[in-house]
Amino acid sequence: MWYSFINLQLSGGQEVSAKVKIDADSPWFDGHFPGDPTLPGIGQLGMVADAVGRLLGDEYCVSGLGRVKFRRRIWPGEILNIHAVAGKSENVYFFRLTTEDDELVSSGMMKFAQI
Repeated sequence: MWYSFINLQLSGGQEVSAKVKIDADSPWFDGHFPGDPTLPGIGQLGMVADAVGRLLGDEYCVSGLGRVKFRRRIWPGEILNIHAVAGKSENVYFFRLTTEDDELVSSGMMKFAQI
């Protein structure tokens, strides 16, 4: 895996909080961007989907995204916080990715559907 969970807290199907470390040797950094490695947005969304997936279980997959904003670059070796909370609609989660200093990295809405 190209990142590792430092801790993961699940709360009754409604909320997930996680701290993750981005592996400095991740293949994401090989071509994105040469000489200035940056984790692409799809990698950020993948981490959120994995964290919420631990809450929902393997029978769910991402079926939609909304209001996603990428506000800050992520470099190799960074530690990030993932926080996702259930919305009013079924299987909809609002997420925030932040740095250890609580600087906003990305945010948005992720919808899940049963497989």
